[in-house]
Amino acid sequence: MNQFKHTILPILLATIWISLSEFVRNEFLFKSYWTGHYEQMGLVFPSEPVNGAIWGLWSLLFAIAIYIISGKFKLGQTTLLAWLVGFVLMWVVTGNMGVLPYRILIYAIPLSLLEVFLAAYIIKKFKGQR
Repeated sequence: MNQFKHTILPILLATIWISLSEFVRNEFLFKSYWTGHYEQMGLVFPSEPVNGAIWGLWSLLFAIAIYIISGKFKLGQTTLLAWLVGFVLMWVVTGNMGVLPYRILIYAIPLSLLEVFLAAYIIKKFKGQR
């Protein structure tokens, strides 16, 4: 029961939060940015159910990474390190591939920092850490 309460539950709750945050941000707030950018490149923005499932897997893996990082660092440090690993590196790759609409970053940066902070907070709170 302790393993569930201090390991599995925080990871699951953080996964749910990350998934919801990503869904709201990318389906409701920025869908037009993404689809317009892809159309300009002559591509179709991938939004099939399998893409949603892969983002769900990404959310779980990201929550696990935050959980691991949180064991070594304080909340602020965990937030910044996880944000760098989860988002900045993703933006570098998608930017390098030419599929990142750079104008989205003015909104994505603060919202992604908030997403990571709350995920790290959830994990630390349910792990029983400060």
